[in-house]
Amino acid sequence: MDERAKSLLLQNRAALAKDIRSSYIMDHMISDGVISPQEEETVKNKATQLDRANQLIKLILGKDNHAFVSFYNALLHEGYKDLAALLKEVSSIDIFGTGKVSANGITSYVKTTLCEGGVPQRPVVFVSRKNLVKDIQDRFYQLMMESGWVVVYGMAGCGKSVLAAEALRDHSILKECFPGGVHWLSVGKQDKAGLLMKLQNLCTRLDQDCKYSQRPPLNVEEARDRLRHLIMHSYPRCLLILDDVWDSWVLKAFDIQCRVLVTSRDRSVIDTVSGMKLLVHVDSELEHQKGLEILSLYVDQKVEELPKEAHHIIQESKGSPLVVSLIGSLLREFPSRWAFYLKQLKNKQFKRIRKSSSYDYEALDEAMSMSVDRLKDNVKEYYNDFSVIEKDVKVPTQVLCILWDMESEDVEDMLQEFVNKSLLYCDRNGKSFLYYLHDLQLDFLTERNRNQLPALHAKLVSQYLKRYSHVLPTLDQEDCTYWYHYLAYHMAQANMQQELCALLFSFDWIKSKTRLFGPAHLIHEFVHYQNILDKQDMKAREDFQEFLSVNGHLLGQNSHINLVQLGLSEPNESAVYKHAVRHAREKLPQGALYVNWINKQSMKNLARLAVRPHTDAVFHACFSRDGQKIASVGADKTLQVFKSGTGENLLSIEAHDDEVLCCAFSADDRYIATCSVDKKVKVWNAVTGTLIRDYDEHSEPVSCCQFTNGGSPFLLATCSHDCLLKKHCKNTLFGMKLWETSKVCKPSGTILKREFDVVFSRDKVMVLAPDKEDRLLLINGKTGDVICQSSRQDFSLTCCCLCHDHHLAAAGGKDGSIQVFDLATGKFLKYLKGHRDTVQHCQFTPDGKWLVSSSDDSTIVVWDWISGSSSLLQGHKEAVRCFRILENFKLLSWSFDGTVRVWNLQNGCKEDEFQCHNGAVLSCDVSSDSMKFASTSADNTAKVQYGV
Repeated sequence: MDERAKSLLLQNRAALAKDIRSSYIMDHMISDGVISPQEEETVKNKATQLDRANQLIKLILGKDNHAFVSFYNALLHEGYKDLAALLKEVSSIDIFGTGKVSANGITSYVKTTLCEGGVPQRPVVFVSRKNLVKDIQDRFYQLMMESGWVVVYGMAGCGKSVLAAEALRDHSILKECFPGGVHWLSVGKQDKAGLLMKLQNLCTRLDQDCKYSQRPPLNVEEARDRLRHLIMHSYPRCLLILDDVWDSWVLKAFDIQCRVLVTSRDRSVIDTVSGMKLLVHVDSELEHQKGLEILSLYVDQKVEELPKEAHHIIQESKGSPLVVSLIGSLLREFPSRWAFYLKQLKNKQFKRIRKSSSYDYEALDEAMSMSVDRLKDNVKEYYNDFSVIEKDVKVPTQVLCILWDMESEDVEDMLQEFVNKSLLYCDRNGKSFLYYLHDLQLDFLTERNRNQLPALHAKLVSQYLKRYSHVLPTLDQEDCTYWYHYLAYHMAQANMQQELCALLFSFDWIKSKTRLFGPAHLIHEFVHYQNILDKQDMKAREDFQEFLSVNGHLLGQNSHINLVQLGLSEPNESAVYKHAVRHAREKLPQGALYVNWINKQSMKNLARLAVRPHTDAVFHACFSRDGQKIASVGADKTLQVFKSGTGENLLSIEAHDDEVLCCAFSADDRYIATCSVDKKVKVWNAVTGTLIRDYDEHSEPVSCCQFTNGGSPFLLATCSHDCLLKKHCKNTLFGMKLWETSKVCKPSGTILKREFDVVFSRDKVMVLAPDKEDRLLLINGKTGDVICQSSRQDFSLTCCCLCHDHHLAAAGGKDGSIQVFDLATGKFLKYLKGHRDTVQHCQFTPDGKWLVSSSDDSTIVVWDWISGSSSLLQGHKEAVRCFRILENFKLLSWSFDGTVRVWNLQNGCKEDEFQCHNGAVLSCDVSSDSMKFASTSADNTAKVQYGV
């Protein structure tokens, strides 16, 4: 009944009982179907008129709004207008009991029913999880015609009770599914005496009129029988809610063929009861945005106003509702402690994260430990072994069989107990199972077993060595992926240094692991465990790391390559060669045949990296500004991003619908731009690979793209065969200016990207390009205005460049000549002739005194352009299409002959030569510290070279 209606009946009870004749009133209410003949008899059996009137009012108070309206109308019909006036305030209540909907969308009927049933109110800070609420409500509708159990289960603090209560705040659910009302009982951990007390209280609540007994039940069995009788005769189709059930034996007292909702950490609690069982699993992780909403409500700020620590708190806690609520309640009192609580979370200081009025446990560690502490001692030991598992790693059953020396059936049966108690999660992978922990559970375990972690890691390694002492795991075994990925990690954590070295320097291990994962992960282990390996054998670590960096891409793709034979090709002083010789001698008695290169010359030891990120020609590669990443694009239409040190693939994106010709990192390394033959330019998030912006402004293939070096906003310039230069303001990513265009007319025929030269300073963009008459134009990249133009028209321009102080321009032609212009006046200054074929690239040295050019005739010429004298750099066997001048007056050149060379411009000497590829070198980029360069080739490979 509506709260206001009930209040008016109680306030005016004495006046109503004093005057009304109950028999006349009941006639009307019986005809309305509000009072049954049996209830009429209970009223008539009272001795006096006053008693009869009081009994009638008592009956009405226990009913819904329909009874109130019927009573009100009966008063009017029987001439009790003055008494009806006392109830007039709420006489307009809907006869069907829908009532008025309050501001939060809940009717008065729902509020009254839940209040009478003891259902908890919404927490002060509440964020709806609609999908889960709907799942529970769907299960409720399945209970409409049949009794049964709904079990809402999940790990500690995932919000089971809040969701169960929220699912009941629905008018249709209560009216259609549970017209007998709902009755909430907080169970918790109980012994038999505690359970009996809970049952006695519930029976007393349901038997307020003392119809069945004047005394409470004396034992659980009697209480169970009385509860069945009460629900069957007085509250048919009601719902019992048993909150926070820990033990299955507790539910036997409620196995009385009624409708029950159970919340528990252990889904197996209903295994011992009969009837229909419906399960709802509550995920332990909130969506990131939901977590932010909770924090924003606690601190009374908009989500967008929350500090960056808020995002990190959600990430660190994996969106645990318990953690977010605990920290939110603390921040309400101490709003400046965002960084402090994030630090406590990262350092696993769970005892410091405490105090929440909305949860039963004062601190996070208490909530986490409750489930673990209730495990039996022998089972708890097995659960502690999960302390050594890394986050987000799923462990196959066979690994645990090896660890515990048990059969798979026994392992799965035992782990099912952990899964049932929400202490462990399980995924099915074909016929096998994969087990993993929530991050919070793992953090709790590792902190709890901190002192035992090395021993636990050593236990796992020892069990592995016991099982695989003579042969390595094969690729068809379900546990092989885990061992090849994590065995080195466990050895390092167990301080098993000798075993780690023996593993990583093993040819059999290297061969099997590279076949499974490729070389990047193995190279990463050499880098990551460098300090451990160097203590045992520094030279061996260096030699093996170099060997894998150079040859790993071959091992990963060609299973027929003999690793030992490849090792025998290393320099004689290399540890890899020595290991290969030893391995070959061991295999000779088994009929193996190896070739030893006895007249091998000493080869130069250059640490470098070769990777095969693409399946077709690699057109372009560039370093990130910090030198840690390389982005590459090619004919396979993809953008690949990998670590420059190990080759580990970070991103692989199907970037365009046609060949991708160029890519570039922004100055802050947050974005990567790509351009393609499909005429599109795209900007990607360099970390997530998310497409940020897609430009479709060119009408021909886009051959070059480049960000400005800094300043704000960043500008992105693109060059295309459509004779247009586009400059895209990166602010467009956030809804500002989209793009500007300056037209640059181009000559007919094939147009190469080097016919444009886009020059960036910190906040300026200038463009060199030919017009339709082959005059050289200098264009302001922001406005499109022509700053100056040359008048020379007697050669076909192929490339051009600016001097660093922007007062000179040079242009190369198809006839092998170079011409220098004064940009201020457009005056022709110098004609230089030194090549026999087309000039492909030209560039001034940083001081502007020298000009360098390269040509299809395979030569590079260094010009003292003022005097006209020159020096010739020869060595490449095919066309030199491009080069880079470094800040230390060194020159890096690359050619169609597959080589990259380093030259000293001051003396004209070649300092180094790298036979990088088996095909033409298509592009080359130097890291910001000039210590390494990345090259791409038509042979589908990208390589990183050290020693520039």
